[in-house]
Amino acid sequence: MSLLDGLGKAIAGGAIEIVDLTAPLSSSTPILRLPEPFANTIPFRLEEISRYDERGPRWYWNDIHTGEHTGTHLDVPVHWVSGKDGHDVSQVPLKTLVAPAVVLDFSAKAAADPDFLLSIDDVRAWTAEHGPLPDGGWLLYRTGWDTRSADQEEFLNADESGSHTPGVSPECARWLAEETPITGLGVETVGTDAGQAPGLEPMFPCHELLLGAGKHGLTQLQNLATLPPTGVLLLVSPLPIVGGSGSPARVLALVER
Repeated sequence: MSLLDGLGKAIAGGAIEIVDLTAPLSSSTPILRLPEPFANTIPFRLEEISRYDERGPRWYWNDIHTGEHTGTHLDVPVHWVSGKDGHDVSQVPLKTLVAPAVVLDFSAKAAADPDFLLSIDDVRAWTAEHGPLPDGGWLLYRTGWDTRSADQEEFLNADESGSHTPGVSPECARWLAEETPITGLGVETVGTDAGQAPGLEPMFPCHELLLGAGKHGLTQLQNLATLPPTGVLLLVSPLPIVGGSGSPARVLALVER
């Protein structure tokens, strides 16, 4: 039996489970809000072209209106000024789109402190227990924030001082960008950076440092709670938008059960 035949039979027989990590995409999908004077993306919406009527008697279809960074989506280097000479979303290496992943669960700390920032020591403690971060793979950072994703206000968790959502410390972001072999960081929040990231140094450190190092981000993931810490194969399917800084993506995980 070939490797691919074996994989197909394992999926069909349930020995390998496919877990959908993607948030449903609709007009109610939470989106990032930047303060003035910065411009913001648009919410997702469908515009009907025809639906079994005089505009098209036997077919239904829509135009879609969305931003590149809406819902579960992929960030690529050209999204940030530090990576402006890097690749766009149509040029992402295929080995990044099909790659191993590990899941670091810090949901308890995020529940106690919505401004929790992942540290280098946190990651090192995890690797001491579970093994090294995957070479060319993904670090998926579980905070439990996907449980808030049905409500924009609860998801952004903002007050007069800004949004309060967990993220990564600047020191850890630099270390992940420069000293680890991962291809990217995946999170459950609206962006890869913490809600208070505008006040960090550098501002938005995950965007600045990881994208500047030619790495990637995945945001608004769901169902990380169902994954084991290791042994995950991640499948990421963005639209190959020429010149695009990112794209909504379907993200699936293959897990041996």
